[in-house]
Amino acid sequence: MSHFTTPPADTLCPVSLTINGKFHSLDVAPWTTLLDLLRGPLDLTGTKKGCDHGQCGACTVLIDGERMNACLKLAISLDGSEIATIEGIGTLGDLHPMQQAFIDHDAFQCGYCTPGQICSAVGLLKEGHAHSREQIRELMSGNLCRCGAYTNIADAIEEVAGLYGRQGLQEAAE
Repeated sequence: MSHFTTPPADTLCPVSLTINGKFHSLDVAPWTTLLDLLRGPLDLTGTKKGCDHGQCGACTVLIDGERMNACLKLAISLDGSEIATIEGIGTLGDLHPMQQAFIDHDAFQCGYCTPGQICSAVGLLKEGHAHSREQIRELMSGNLCRCGAYTNIADAIEEVAGLYGRQGLQEAAE
């Protein structure tokens, strides 16, 4: 069920977004969040609605390369932005290394938080701050996993970050 409702035409605002490499020119209500736009009329349901208050990270996407909670961003505030959702990170035939690492490390159980976790992890690595397991855990703390797969999630991120094989993660942080 979509929470997206069509308001009267005189209240709509134009917005242009590039989502997963595809340009979209839309008219949206000024109160429409990016999350509701993605899941509603754009039918990109990989991004999950968790708490709808920016506290769980299930809706994490990449906006102009930075990880953000889609439930906290109004669509009209993103005019001209490039957005990547889980659907744009990889495909079944060509998985992103982070997606493959999540599979290899069994870094999910129910899978509800996984799209947000993967988007956040990809953004985390782009930020360049993941130099230790402790830093990974701290920088991923905005993404909750109610099943408790945190150890496996950290393992997957470490693998993609290339932290395995170094002389200890503490030394890698120095």
